[in-house]
Amino acid sequence: MFEDLTYKLESAFKKIRGQGKLTEKNISDALREVRRILLDADVNYKVAKDFIEKVEKKSLGKEVIASITPGQLIIKIIHDEMVDLLGGKTSPIVISNNPPSIYLLAGLQGSGKTTFAVKLARYLKNIKLKPLLVACDIYRPAAVEQLKILGNQINVEVFHLDKNPIEIATESIDYAKKNGFSAVVIDSAGRLHIDEEMMDEISMLKEACNPTETYFVVDSMIGQDAVNTAKAFHDRISYDGVVLTKLDGDTKGGCALSIRAIVNKPIKFVSIGEKIDSIEVFHPDRMASRILGKGDIITLVEKAQSAFEEKQAERLEEKLKSNKFDFEDFLDQLRLIKKLGSLSQTLSMIPGIGTKLKNTQIDEKALVRVEAIINSMTREERKNPRILNASRKRRVARGSGTSIQEVNRLIKQFEDMQRMIKKFSSMDFKKAFRNFNLNLY
Repeated sequence: MFEDLTYKLESAFKKIRGQGKLTEKNISDALREVRRILLDADVNYKVAKDFIEKVEKKSLGKEVIASITPGQLIIKIIHDEMVDLLGGKTSPIVISNNPPSIYLLAGLQGSGKTTFAVKLARYLKNIKLKPLLVACDIYRPAAVEQLKILGNQINVEVFHLDKNPIEIATESIDYAKKNGFSAVVIDSAGRLHIDEEMMDEISMLKEACNPTETYFVVDSMIGQDAVNTAKAFHDRISYDGVVLTKLDGDTKGGCALSIRAIVNKPIKFVSIGEKIDSIEVFHPDRMASRILGKGDIITLVEKAQSAFEEKQAERLEEKLKSNKFDFEDFLDQLRLIKKLGSLSQTLSMIPGIGTKLKNTQIDEKALVRVEAIINSMTREERKNPRILNASRKRRVARGSGTSIQEVNRLIKQFEDMQRMIKKFSSMDFKKAFRNFNLNLY
């Protein structure tokens, strides 16, 4: 996410940090470089200009205290202004006091609207609501079927009728009220580009449904076009928030930094992958930290906590204390790591790691191969890896589609881990488990 923008800003900040005194000239030189980087990242020209002017104005009037350098001061000002540019504070989802809460999704075709509808439904389930998905995109081939398939994956009912979108939406709300649904997510139709017919339909949908919140879903990879489209939609339907999708793709970052300033509406959610659970509430301060290469340790901890099970940790603690940690337990921890999301996204949240990943290929399939190797072992072999002789290793390699060398490497790493566990047998194992990192490859 924003790797190129982050890398360039980090390079510019290195030059700023080298300054011994804060002068009008070195402030001007530094901010000229930052402005160029923002424009290269496809940030709206007016947004970039206003941003630089605010930073410059604050920088010139600041006194440098003894505990920080001039460069650190400018970076702090840039961070604060970027947080403000991204919205200042988190805008939580609004839940109606008179159920069901209704969420209408609008946007162009291909923006990821249908997939986000399912992600939002899953998010609503996680906060103890009962969502109903509504298929109002009756024009795109297989759109209804796509929603039904994805809805089935998260056990959420999909409401669909052979009628026009306005009738489908209004009848879905009546159905939700009669059947105890506390939330309704309406997936509206999109087009390849803005046209009057689409705008008329989404306007009528909003008027008929009276949604709790209307979200504009936009593909963050299309840069300035996303900003222009956002403005056109807002002028017509005055939505309540923005959803940025495909932030895991080759996005320059300009959309995220521009869209809030142009339409003056908060970014509500970001979508960072194809998986149904790859949705995050948008936090301006955390996103600014990521963009500036400072990581996002808070979000990482929240993800870990959501995947962490207290009872499982207690069982693991007992095994570690008695030195009975085996491949079965190892497999459980691998699956927990996979719940956190992709390796590259997880690593990018660690402060100082993000820019070091630039041009580095992260082998996302490493965990899959390790899991395949362990799954190819018998239960006896997982409990007692010492019985894995040459013939057993060949069978495991064939069964997992890997090589004997990969099987041997995994076994060696596992043995190294067991030796490490013995050394720390007197530790608080629950605490150790919570902070444990498996260095697989």
